Amino acid sequence: MLRMVIDYSSFRTDIHFLRFKQEYINLPWWKAAFYVHVFSSIFALAAGLTQFSDYLLKSYRRIHRMVGKIYVFDILLVNFPAGLIMAVYANGLLPTKIAFIILDCLWFYFTYRAVTAIKKGDVAAHKRLMIRSYALTFSAITLRSWKIVLMYLFHPDPLTLYMIDAWMGFVPNLLFAEWLICRRKTTSAVN
Repeated sequence: MLRMVIDYSSFRTDIHFLRFKQEYINLPWWKAAFYVHVFSSIFALAAGLTQFSDYLLKSYRRIHRMVGKIYVFDILLVNFPAGLIMAVYANGLLPTKIAFIILDCLWFYFTYRAVTAIKKGDVAAHKRLMIRSYALTFSAITLRSWKIVLMYLFHPDPLTLYMIDAWMGFVPNLLFAEWLICRRKTTSAVN
């Protein structure tokens, strides 16, 4: 993932994903959304990962809050609008566009709700919602991972691959998040 971000910093339009976006690359709003999404998503991934550390939360609460604010700002005010523009122009048929629009809207929703929960002092709801939010943030990784697996196993045509991958990038993540949340509830109830 980091390697791709570094590659994109050249602003070449003939590499990776951009090879398939030549019809949109000259649209200023699409190009801006793409680069904003690419360069800011890496911060959301890194920031979100640190937020699940009990050590950081207990020992460095101010850092937890500061990094959390960066994560929230990145998603709600930077990546949500950029992702929505990219979703509308997604390759593939309507199912692909719908998948990315749903992903983007759920990402915004869970992140926003997590903020409102913590402002109300509901730490348990905040944790559950942030698990869901980060599951969607992590779709940046799983989407690329599934693409490799699906290509290796089934050799689908690129359009079919992208349609399947659009859904596989986030639906399993949300299912895992729900399993994790239920498991934590069960573990808490037993202890």
